[in-house]
Amino acid sequence: MAGNKSLHAANKAKEDEFYTELSDIENELKHYKEHFKDKVVLCNCDDPRISNFFHYFSYNFEQLGLKKLITTCYKNQERDLFSQNNSERAIWLEYTGDHNGNRVPDPEEIGINYLKGDGDFRSQECIELLKQADIVVTNPPFSLFREYVAQLMKYNKKFVIIGNQNAITYKEIFSYIKANQLWLGSTLSFAKFKVPDYYEPKPTRFWIDETGQKWRSMGNICWFTNLDIAKRHEELILYKSYNEQEYPQYDNYNAINVNKVADIPMDYDGVMGVPITFLDKYNPEQFEIVGLDRYVEDNPHYGHRFSINRKETYARILIRRKQPHIAETEQTSSPKAYQIIESEMSMVAEPELEYGKK
Repeated sequence: MAGNKSLHAANKAKEDEFYTELSDIENELKHYKEHFKDKVVLCNCDDPRISNFFHYFSYNFEQLGLKKLITTCYKNQERDLFSQNNSERAIWLEYTGDHNGNRVPDPEEIGINYLKGDGDFRSQECIELLKQADIVVTNPPFSLFREYVAQLMKYNKKFVIIGNQNAITYKEIFSYIKANQLWLGSTLSFAKFKVPDYYEPKPTRFWIDETGQKWRSMGNICWFTNLDIAKRHEELILYKSYNEQEYPQYDNYNAINVNKVADIPMDYDGVMGVPITFLDKYNPEQFEIVGLDRYVEDNPHYGHRFSINRKETYARILIRRKQPHIAETEQTSSPKAYQIIESEMSMVAEPELEYGKK
């Protein structure tokens, strides 16, 4: 049994070994530059010898004003799992910046250290490196995403990490989103990763380019973070008005269904079920997240999605406007509104009256 468990873990590690494109890293991390100054950055799921995360941070070390860069990788003990590595031991690298003035991370400036274990992020020696870090930036194993995020939360770490968009609907991950402890990054999605030569082809979402490089698509991929970004404070512009025909009520929950984020009504103050892509536009100052359809506490069929005319809907996030909508007639008929209008009129008319007196 132990042998089968080890082999299963090895196969999982193979399936999780994806190399992020440098362009995808650059496109996202350009939105966080002010967060990195004087910080220790850890990339703890990357082979530092081939990782584009290490490349990005080491070549931009001075520009970002980093204090230290640490990278580690997982080295499974199964034979040939990471056979492209020259070393049979897991290592971690430490870089503290350019020392010879050429602004390039030369090999002699990079500290190479050997790990006693296999470099698993859950091992005690890797946890000790995690404790040193201010910000964690990496592409963690998708199969261990829940556990990986839980560890970051346990040690109160800031992070920018890659995950499958479907992770939004994981009960554990959504609880962090609802509590405003985690949110989506600036760039919503990208879909391709380089995979090593030994990677076994999948029937779908796999191809080899003209150079012989193997690629794997994982569907909708996004960034998850708990660092504040400008996008998080952009207000979603609403333009549609509510009507019962276009926004039906769920059979088993007191909320209306909204099929597209762009169709969220501007004049509805109750609970609305919206697609999970709403999180790309989520501004916590504009909306409150009530829950996730399957796991909202007062769902009479807890664990199941809502239905309309007995047909189950796609996954829905329940939201509510933070500021109640005020109808245009109410705005113009209120005493306060009249006071403002009269004040503005007097400001315009006053110079004419004064001029007439003279």
